Formats: sequence, structure tokens, C-alpha cells
Amino acid sequence: MTRGTAELHQGPVEEVYDDWAAPDVIVSDGAYGVGGFLGDPRTPDRLGDWYAEHVSMWSRRAHAATTLWFWNTEVGWAIVHPLLADNGWEYVQTIIWDKGIGHIAGNVNGATIRRLPTVTEICVFYRRRLEFASPNGTLSAQHWLRSEWQRSGLPLHRANEACGVKNAATRKYLTGDWLWYFPPAEMMGKLVAYVNEHGNPVGRPYFSLDGRRSVTQHEWSQLRHPWNHQHGLTNVWSHPPLNGKERYRGNGRRVAPRVCNPGKNATAHLNQKPLEFMRRIVSIASNEGDTLWEPFGGLCTAAVAAVECGRNAFAAEPDAFFASLAKQRLTEELECGTASLEAAYG
Repeated sequence: MTRGTAELHQGPVEEVYDDWAAPDVIVSDGAYGVGGFLGDPRTPDRLGDWYAEHVSMWSRRAHAATTLWFWNTEVGWAIVHPLLADNGWEYVQTIIWDKGIGHIAGNVNGATIRRLPTVTEICVFYRRRLEFASPNGTLSAQHWLRSEWQRSGLPLHRANEACGVKNAATRKYLTGDWLWYFPPAEMMGKLVAYVNEHGNPVGRPYFSLDGRRSVTQHEWSQLRHPWNHQHGLTNVWSHPPLNGKERYRGNGRRVAPRVCNPGKNATAHLNQKPLEFMRRIVSIASNEGDTLWEPFGGLCTAAVAAVECGRNAFAAEPDAFFASLAKQRLTEELECGTASLEAAYG
């Protein structure tokens, strides 16, 4: 596998959003509302305001098949979710990081906290809400497909003839209930060809994205995000908090000093994510050559995984100490191949 490329910006991500290539995958690991870094609100109440500009930019630059992987606490995500939904992001599922009982190491006074000890963190998977303009207003993909077929004047059962199946087309692709299936490109091509040949000529073209011509099979396939399924992988990911050679510490490998540099035995970053988790996200939700955004880089674990997996990463980190560690990690990963780190770092 060919290594990907990386561009690291030392500074606020708002400075470079418009300069980055459009994202296929966005991995967000920003504010949690726990006062974990300079600028992180002390409580989650204001997380909606903190993320508002970022969500707006993600939504403007994303395409129909872009996915978002949003790391946070349960309450932090709950506060930001309405903002994401209002900006066209559709909830898919919640992934739970189970850090194991060792995360609390028995150092919890139940009488004091008066709740169950927390050993989890979440990553919430979103995709763009797929909607289309129609004579009846904006419709979801499911209802647009059914509406376009009905607009042609053809009875629904003729879709089965179009696709060469007994009843699967009406039952899966043109259904109005919750058991709807996104038509594969080949089947969509058959539906498009059939309805434009046999439907009412006055309404042509049918299944058009621009009002001038019908959608092609390739265009239809590009509206759905990649999914490279891994059997045995569920939405619960068990991994203890990093505490081995992967964990960066205050005296990390070739760490540049800074005024607030942590002690040599302290962890360099409060919440470093396992590289294996980012590999999973990159591998299952993108293809080689795709573009990944990591707007709140930290140690840029997602960008490192992207480079390793042959994707092209864009990351930003305003903190000079973290940015120096991230640059080091990315450079080491890139040196395994032939690519180099873009000169955006400075």
C-alpha cells in the first residue's frame, strides 16, 4: 500500500478550512467541556457555541458522501447533536470506547461520587443527510425515489420488471416504510433507464439531480459513503487507556521544550486516542486516495492513521507543543514511504 500525504497547519483550523481539499472523512476530537485545554469550556453547556463555526464549515465543504466521526463525552455529544442535525448531519450510530476496569484502578470512592464509575468515551458516526429537490419540495432519498417513479405514471410493481426481480424493487427501493434500501448503482441504472423509456414523456428526465439529465450509475454510487465492512467489529471498542510505547509523555521522543511542558513522567496529551481506533475509522469509511480532515489535531492520531492507510490528511493544531509532537509523528510515518510533510507547518 502506498503511503498517503499529510498537511499540518500550526494554528487555528479556521485559517485553513477553505484551503483544504473537500473532506471524505472528518474526525473531530475537539472541546469536551471539561476544561481539558486552553479554550475548552469548563462545563459542556457552551459546547454548541464552541462548535458552531466548525460545524457550519464542515457542512459547507462536505459532499454528499462525507462522514463525520465525533469524539466526546455522552453529555457533550448530546449538547452538540442538535447543531449537527440542523446542519444536515444524519446520526448513524454511537461507538463506545470501553477503557476497562483498570481505568479506575479501584481508586473510586462510591460514597463520594454517588454514581457508577465512568470507564467509557464515545465516538458518534454521522453521514450527510441525502436529500433532493423535487416538484413537491425537498425530499429524502427514499421519498424522492418513490415520488419520481410515481410522477412517471407507472405503477410501482413495474419497478420489479425494470430490475429483473420478482418483488424486491418495490419492497426495497420504492417502499414508503422504514425497510427502505439504498438501490445499488446497477439497480439504479435499470430503474432510470426503464422509467425514462416507459414513463410519461412529459415528465422526462426522471431521477435527475440537475433538471437536465438523469443521474448516472457512477454519480449515484458517489452519493453514498464508502463502507469496507470488517466482520467481528461491533460498536463497542475495548482498549485500555494508552500507557505503553504508543503513549507520548513529557519527555517524548525528541519533544521540543516549552514553558508549560509537562514533567517527563506525565502524559504529553490528556486524552491520546489509540492509533488502532483511528485505523478502524479510516479503513472502514474511506478508500485509498480519499481525504481526511482532523481539525483539532492534538497529536494527529487520525492523520497518522490516514497516511499509513494511503489517504491524504489535513490537520491543524494551534498549540506549539502538540504541533511539534504531531509533526514528529507524521514525519516518521511519511518516512516509511516516499511522501513528505507539506510545508504548512511553521
